[in-house]
Amino acid sequence: MKRREFITFLGGAVATWPLAAGAQQPDRTRRIGVLSSHGEDDAESRSRAALLSRGLSELGWTEGRNINIDYRWFGGDAARAKTNAKGLVSQKPDVIIAGSTLGLAAIRNETSTIPIVFVVVGDPVGQGFVSSLAHPGGNITGFAAFEFTTGAKWLELIKEIAPELRHIAFIFNPAAGPYAEKFVQSIAPIASSSGVDLMIGPARDAAEIDQALLAISGEPKGGLVVSPDAFTIANRGLIISLAARYHLPAIYAYRMFVADGGLMSYGHDINEPWRRATVLRR
Repeated sequence: MKRREFITFLGGAVATWPLAAGAQQPDRTRRIGVLSSHGEDDAESRSRAALLSRGLSELGWTEGRNINIDYRWFGGDAARAKTNAKGLVSQKPDVIIAGSTLGLAAIRNETSTIPIVFVVVGDPVGQGFVSSLAHPGGNITGFAAFEFTTGAKWLELIKEIAPELRHIAFIFNPAAGPYAEKFVQSIAPIASSSGVDLMIGPARDAAEIDQALLAISGEPKGGLVVSPDAFTIANRGLIISLAARYHLPAIYAYRMFVADGGLMSYGHDINEPWRRATVLRR
């Protein structure tokens, strides 16, 4: 059985790889590599691992019996993503599941033959990972993460909670979220029409997160919008604590921020795709 015959991926608006009709599973144990954008000790990492295991179990795949899963984590760090991607590829798994833009970019740079399924990646076509959503081509397919028009909704929602808002900072990491400009294009017209000054705050490390939030806190009636990327997610604890310290109303893309103490979030469920990421034929 070829590797491409081994995997069928179910994803929104993304074509599936072919699965040979009637193909039988060989006796050998299959291997999946997983490159997660979270840290190893992050509760989200455990949650996603459990969802992936559940999805496999529903299809008759049991870890330690007929399938092994090799997890690597990089916690939003690009250098660690590259190192762990190289380690995963060296193990020659049958398929690799890559979380976030950083994870997918790192895996893609290491292999053009092992099938790759990406999960929670923004603008995969615009970033050049796939040719199109309908026909991704090559060895890569997966879930597109979000609509960039969500940016306008974030500003509308935070204005409902803080109608006096006059300044807003949009925080993102240029390496982890190179698509951030598309969110800005969505937010900017709404900000202009509602009399809100939009400040762009690229943050490459913890110090720059602090600097960006300190800067917007110095403006009267300031607030915060946080772009969804592997770096901001990995550093959500710091962002949430600083927003509280500087008394900034803030909105995030994912529920995990609110679960960890953030004010509010609006976005899609990023956990379910992990359960559905791989459908393996017995």
